Amino acid sequence: MCGNNMSVPLLAEAVTISGMEKETAAVIFLHGLGDSGHGWADTLTGIQLPHVKFICPHAPPIPVTLNMKSMMPAWFDLMGLSPDCQEDESGIKKAADSIKAIIEHEVKNGIPPHRIMLGGFSQGGALSLYTALTCQHQLAGVVALSCWLPLHRSFPSASSGHKNIPILQCHGEMDAMIPAHFGAMTAEKLKFIVDPQMITFKTYPGLPHSSCPQEMAAVKEFIEKYLPRI
Repeated sequence: MCGNNMSVPLLAEAVTISGMEKETAAVIFLHGLGDSGHGWADTLTGIQLPHVKFICPHAPPIPVTLNMKSMMPAWFDLMGLSPDCQEDESGIKKAADSIKAIIEHEVKNGIPPHRIMLGGFSQGGALSLYTALTCQHQLAGVVALSCWLPLHRSFPSASSGHKNIPILQCHGEMDAMIPAHFGAMTAEKLKFIVDPQMITFKTYPGLPHSSCPQEMAAVKEFIEKYLPRI
């Protein structure tokens, strides 16, 4: 493989789950607040397709306002978890640029943008949505688990204009951290940004702020549909 991972800071340390055959597609999956790429690697290995590479980068440790300025892995600062909270605009944009650098690296190494999917859980899902919607390339899709759209008031004008990007949004109905109705509000907002037919919003009864086997089965089905073997 050509290309130097060291030139893309997040890639140098990322957990990469290689495909079992020639890799023709990639999924970049972003963990939630306080977690690491290792936190999702095992779960994703369980749904991996042989031609798809999974890249699970680690967020850098930063002080998080929501947690009394404690240092912890975070993609950007969080002031609160309600839709009208103040947001870390510069941090969100900087984080999105760091994920776009991974996308560019993969493109340079032979995987075209339409074969690259973004995904993530909670804060990572939020960043994957924001990154995909502002990316110059039309990506293969977004898997947005238990999350929201950051800087939602800046859309649709902040969007790069790709209307046909498939989005799978999943949310636990018992999520106390990011209530399911925030997810539903996000799904409604997304309908003004992309073709509404491209949005799938699934909820899971009894599921708190986490994932479950049924949800991961839906994620695998989504990846199989939009990143088929070629």
